[in-house]
Order: sequence, then C-alpha cells, then structure tokens
Amino acid sequence: MKKNDLYVTEINDMNNLGLGVCRIDGKVVFVRGGVTGDKLEIGIIKDLSDHAIARVNKIIEPSDIRVENTCASFKRCGGCSFRHVSYECEKLFKKRYVEKAFEKVGLSVKVEDILSTGSPDRYRNKVQYPIGKDWTLGFFAEHSHEIIPVSDCLAQDGEFTEILREIVRFGKEKRISVYDHESGKGLMRHVYLRKGRGSGEIMVCLVANGSSVPHSDELCDLLSSKFPSVKSIILNVNEKRTNVILGERCVTLFGKDHIEDIFCGLRVRISPRSFYQVNRECAELICQKASELADLKKGERLADLFCGIGTIGLSMIKDFPDSELVGIEIIPEAVENAKENASLNNMKNARFICGDANSPEITGANVIVIDPPRKGCAPELIKRISEISPSRVIYVSCNPDTLARDCKLFQGEGYSVTRAFAADMFSRTGHVESVVCLTRRLDN
Repeated sequence: MKKNDLYVTEINDMNNLGLGVCRIDGKVVFVRGGVTGDKLEIGIIKDLSDHAIARVNKIIEPSDIRVENTCASFKRCGGCSFRHVSYECEKLFKKRYVEKAFEKVGLSVKVEDILSTGSPDRYRNKVQYPIGKDWTLGFFAEHSHEIIPVSDCLAQDGEFTEILREIVRFGKEKRISVYDHESGKGLMRHVYLRKGRGSGEIMVCLVANGSSVPHSDELCDLLSSKFPSVKSIILNVNEKRTNVILGERCVTLFGKDHIEDIFCGLRVRISPRSFYQVNRECAELICQKASELADLKKGERLADLFCGIGTIGLSMIKDFPDSELVGIEIIPEAVENAKENASLNNMKNARFICGDANSPEITGANVIVIDPPRKGCAPELIKRISEISPSRVIYVSCNPDTLARDCKLFQGEGYSVTRAFAADMFSRTGHVESVVCLTRRLDN
C-alpha cells in the first residue's frame, strides 16, 4: 500500500475510537469516518507494518446505522468519535468494548444492559476551553497547540454558550493579552466553567499566567448581573510552562469559592480543583447501581477508595446511619470538600482521610468501593484488599482494559465477577465507564 492509494471496501467493525475497520489483502485498515456496514471508496493515509490508516474518499452505499452529523467541528475537533452513528448502536459498541476487554484477559463476563440517560447531547457540566490568538475559544487539535474554533460544543450544558461568548467579547474589547505556548508570554490561558445541574449554580474559572486580570471587577459585575446562575468567579493562577490546565492557587473574585449541587439526594460542595463527574445524571445511575450491588447491611463498614469529594460513598450509606464510611483520597481539596459534604448532609458516620488508597484505615471493611484513575489499581492494592477480605468489592472504572486486568488479578486472589454493567458517561466519545461487583468466593 502507498499513500493516496484508493480501494473499494466494506466496513465490518468499529473500534472504540470510532474508526471503521476492514481488511484489504489480509491487512487491517482503520478508516476515519467509516461505519460498520458502509461500502466505501477509501484513500490510504499511512501504511504501517501491522495495519494501515485510511480516510473516506466516497460513500458508495451508506450503512443503515450511519446518521447525519450535526456538529460543525466534528471532523477536526476529535473530541467525539460517534457523531456519525446512531445512538442505539453507539451504546451497543460500548457494551461490546467492555465485553471484549474481559475476553482479552481470559475472563467470561456477561455485561448487562448499558446504563444511559437516553440523551447523548448537552450532558457536560464542566468545560475547559483554551484561549487562542484574538480570543479564539476551541479545542486543541490532536498532538498540537492549534486551536480548532468551537462556538458551541453539543456535549456541553446549553447555558455555557452565552457565558463564553460574553467572556470572549469582553476580552477582545478590553484587549486582554492571551498566553502563547511557544514564548510563555501573555496572560489568559483557559476559561473553565462548572455547573451544578441539580442546583443550577455555575462557577466561572479564569486560568491566567499571572496573579491578576485587568478589569476583573468589571467582568465580575457583568457576568453576575447578566447571568444570575453564576454564583462563583475564580481566578486560577498558573504561571508554569506546562500543558496542565490548572495551577495550584485559586483566588475568589466574586461570590463563593465553590458551588453546590444535588447528587443522589445529597447536597455536595464542589471547588475548582476537586473531581466531580462531568455527567451528573449518568453518575447518579452508576452510584445507584453501585449501591444496589454493594447490598450494604446495617452496621457494616464501607471503605471508599479514590473517593474524590465523597459522592459514591455518601450516596451508599445515606440510608444506613448505623454503618460506617471511611473515604480515602490523595487530593487535599477534595478531602475537604468530602468532609464538608458529610457535614452538609448531617452524616456523622462518615470520615474522610487524605492519603494513599492503601491506607491502614480500610482494615475491617465489609464492603470496599474503588474508583481509580484510568491506570487502574496497583497490584499491591489488590493484594491488600484481598487480605482484608471484604465480602464484596465494587469497582467503578473509566477504562475497560485496566478494569479487566485488575479483575483478573482479583480472581487470582479469590474473587469472582458476579455482575457487570457498562455506562455511557461520555456520550458520542470513545470513552465508556463500567461498574462491577466482585464477590469473595466461598472456597476462599
């Protein structure tokens, strides 16, 4: 194969990145924009030793599951993988992705119906936009600092759009400088918005390469008067030459240093740097399923590892005042939020500790819930949990491959996957969440 060679082919599968998959002369070819069932003319972009990458040159016969894309930025932005596929089929692809991950490690696990709100758009309660030259907002193109302009991302909460436009208009009008990644000079780096979808409260966070922003008082007056839902305006100071979005210091410019939300019937407090699921409605479905699988009994002790601001653990014990919750989290701001959330909901049976998940505080837990980052759990943590020997481990995962790997390790320590669910937390993207119940086998 050579670059720009043309072939007529049929797409027989899709991967989790939304790429169509076919074979040409026995070689696997990944086709950008291809959909299972399409008959296409494709052009080769790159030929590698074990696969090739191609683009759609012409659709000869479209697949029955292909739909018209409604996002102007879809092809260049790269944030979404499935905007050209029906939502029902997207959910099936994601469920199958989780099943395949288990199959790859030699586990036979039935993944039950995918948890979904049924709505693939306008679900994100958090957006982070880099600011480009002339106050262009958008998203970075893959492997570059080129900003693809996006005026209204279809995944974000609809209320964000006008707030962002007002900030851009103000920045241009006042000629506030914009950060340049190559020189390290200039002021404004990102605009970051969060919303409590249950409370309606919105936080505006301005990320700057400096400890102050010109005309910030005027901007605060403008945003708070025009958008009553804006309850917090924060300046985040990031003066490092780094791709990390947020710096360590936050300054409150207007209102509160946090916003609140309602999550699974609980009041929760969210600060700029604390973790909170971007799809609140689907996160509630996951927590409800986790609670069901945990099957907590009166008086049992629950340990919540990687607990963030405490949402999973608190939602699981809210109806069990005689049970005890200990949450472990390494980010200090999140731990403080978790403590505040317990206090806000008058839950005196919950403790939160700043530290590594492998803490002596988890000893004696009857049920352990883990929600690790994408890299999954360290083998030492799995060994430690198994030594504690809780009857049930609830594993909430954002990466099917590390989930399957870790479940294989748990199996070697005497646990079996008894139930598993995929969850469409990030609709239209290639990401998929899962929640799994691991039960201690009777022969251990």
